Amino acid sequence: MTGNEIIVCAMFGGVCVMLMGGFPVAFSLAGVALMFAGISFAFDLFDPAFLGIFPNRVFGNAMVSEILVAVPLFVFMGVMLERSKVAEELLETMGMLFGSLKGGLGVSVSVVGALLAASTGIVGATVVTMGLLSLPTMLRRGYDPALACGSICASGTLGQIIPPSLVLVVLGDQISDAYQEAQRKLGNFAPDPVSVGDLFAGALLPGLALVGMYILYQLIIAVIRPESSPPVPRDELTAGQSTGEIMFRVARALVAPVVLIVSVLGSILAGIATPTEAASVGAIGATLLGGLRLNPNRGLPIYAATVGLVVVLVLTGMMDLRVARDEIPTADLIGILVAVICCLALGWGILVSLARVYGTGGLQEVMRSTTRVAAMVFGIVIGAQLFSAVFRGLGGDDLVHGFLTSLPGGAFGAMLVVMFMMFIMGFFLDFIEITFVVVPIVAPILLQMDLNPVWLGVMIALNLQTSFLTPPFGFALFYLRGVAPPSVTTLQIYKGVIPFVAIQVLALGVVATFPGLSTWLPTVIFGE
Repeated sequence: MTGNEIIVCAMFGGVCVMLMGGFPVAFSLAGVALMFAGISFAFDLFDPAFLGIFPNRVFGNAMVSEILVAVPLFVFMGVMLERSKVAEELLETMGMLFGSLKGGLGVSVSVVGALLAASTGIVGATVVTMGLLSLPTMLRRGYDPALACGSICASGTLGQIIPPSLVLVVLGDQISDAYQEAQRKLGNFAPDPVSVGDLFAGALLPGLALVGMYILYQLIIAVIRPESSPPVPRDELTAGQSTGEIMFRVARALVAPVVLIVSVLGSILAGIATPTEAASVGAIGATLLGGLRLNPNRGLPIYAATVGLVVVLVLTGMMDLRVARDEIPTADLIGILVAVICCLALGWGILVSLARVYGTGGLQEVMRSTTRVAAMVFGIVIGAQLFSAVFRGLGGDDLVHGFLTSLPGGAFGAMLVVMFMMFIMGFFLDFIEITFVVVPIVAPILLQMDLNPVWLGVMIALNLQTSFLTPPFGFALFYLRGVAPPSVTTLQIYKGVIPFVAIQVLALGVVATFPGLSTWLPTVIFGE
């Protein structure tokens, strides 16, 4: 190996050691990059001109990226919904629907996990909430502790693959840049763009299939080992309520998250809004829901704002609402006036909701959490840009390209090695760390092998989801361990998630075998 190749390998290994040691990701990436840049420069192996790329990439790329604006908006939406107690009501009503079946409480957890994933996407909040509410109930009803813990952890991680997802937003930005770079190297200087919306559409069917596989596994276990997941007597679930009352409660619990899901995902998939614009719709909807839950008896401002928001979205998709025109047709003028009235109603509802949430002290916590996560992500973006500049300056991209293209099996062999490497790294590193360290290095090379960028993004997202479940450092395991009763051991949690990790690997194999699961919907919706 040459001196550059040795330094590149040492640099990559050094950043992995720093990350596994618990050092902040942004500082680990930037610090290791600067340290190895200095060492390489001392041995005349690195041109410091590559560091001049860093400011341009930060200010000309990351800081003006419209995609990354969606990050704080989706985080705000998720934290606000967590404060709105949506999960509690969903768990209670889904338990009433499915609890009388064998394995019914586990099915309820999976369904609620999918609904929360499509409305919040916050793994930690989902796992903690379901761990506090569902785990004691499942244990009290005689559920096997390992099965109960596994179902809660796995369902909580669905927010990483079911859109809107923070993983898909960040990964979409990386895949888009990698695809542009790969196409330029292939001589195509005007490629069709790959958007976060493409990735959202591509991940929807695999995400729902994964939910179905979770539910199917729990039903099979309930048949094979009935004592592991016994049904709950129907009388205990209904507590004397009539069928009509139960259905009303179910409908009431489902309306808010379903409307929010349709507003956010529907506006993206229908082409009405970009993911960033849809994220702002989600943030507004979560704020309105929070205000309504705090004072349901005075809901007029919230209902008026909700109607206003829906009408504005519909009008945006049906007509031209721009006012900076020389001539405005009568129909458009009427639409603009209606939109103005709806915006006033929307502003009224938002102000009322913010005042209510602020009065409880919840708004301060929501803003702190949003700022903390957004600052972490953008700090990592900046550190990753510096790491990438030094890595390329040392010829690391050429080294990786030569390694992957020399593997037997061509694109299949390269993809298999990358997926296996990401799976192993998921045992020790977080999804954000893998996204910003590994994806920018390997994705441009894989995309030069004529792989579909949406399929590649969905495959990586499914793989990264396992990083939350794989022992010993899976974050979902730590979240649940923190709220689980003392009677539940760490070994039982680890034992419970292993079958669900196997299911995720199986899902990864299915999507790899049938790429149409991830490429069909974007083609139908966006015609790409």
